[in-house]
Amino acid sequence: MKPSITLYGLAALGCVSATPVDKRQDFSKVNYPAGTGADLHEYPPGTGANLASYPPGTGENLPPTTGGNPPNCPATSNPNPVFNFTSTYHILATPDQVVNGTTDPVFTGGLPGSQATYDFGINVDLDLICYNIKLTGFRGEYQSPAKTATHVHEGAKGRNGPPRLAFPNPMGEGHERISVGCLQGPFTTGLLVNGTDTGTGFKLSQIEANPSGFFADVHSSLAVPGAARGQFPS
Repeated sequence: MKPSITLYGLAALGCVSATPVDKRQDFSKVNYPAGTGADLHEYPPGTGANLASYPPGTGENLPPTTGGNPPNCPATSNPNPVFNFTSTYHILATPDQVVNGTTDPVFTGGLPGSQATYDFGINVDLDLICYNIKLTGFRGEYQSPAKTATHVHEGAKGRNGPPRLAFPNPMGEGHERISVGCLQGPFTTGLLVNGTDTGTGFKLSQIEANPSGFFADVHSSLAVPGAARGQFPS
């Protein structure tokens, strides 16, 4: 993982401009002594006022200042590596993808009328996942043996599998509910299998290695196996 460059560090390199200071002064009310040129309408010959070009060596050929970064300064558009995702995923979860059972899973039909979108950004170097989950048409109460009812499970399409990530349940009034934030490993789900949490030892690199082997879902008291489910794209 590359080290981040702070704004203080950039300032030390001369890559961050200071706040402009207005050094203009109001000379409109200054009373100049007689003979100092206060009332001249044009400058006398030889004073440089009418020179067509500046003499050599006076800086006449310096390039204009554009306000850009000095040479060799790093780009500052995104100095925070947290939001440099190594992969991103958009998932549409629908009721018709929900299955129940592990040996011979059957499609349950989920919770009719419900739908969810999951937008994930993963940084495997930090073992961090950021999420934007939008749930519509949800009814009943959230219900799951895990600590939340909104998950990423390990399981192929049409198959079930244990939850590996548990996200805060989407909240909101009315038709749409939203959950936004980031989680960083080590992960827990609150669901124990043989005394071990199903999130124990899970790494986000496993999703990147085989995204189609994972799915996102949400569970309702009216559809406990799942209200809506969507597979990660391959």
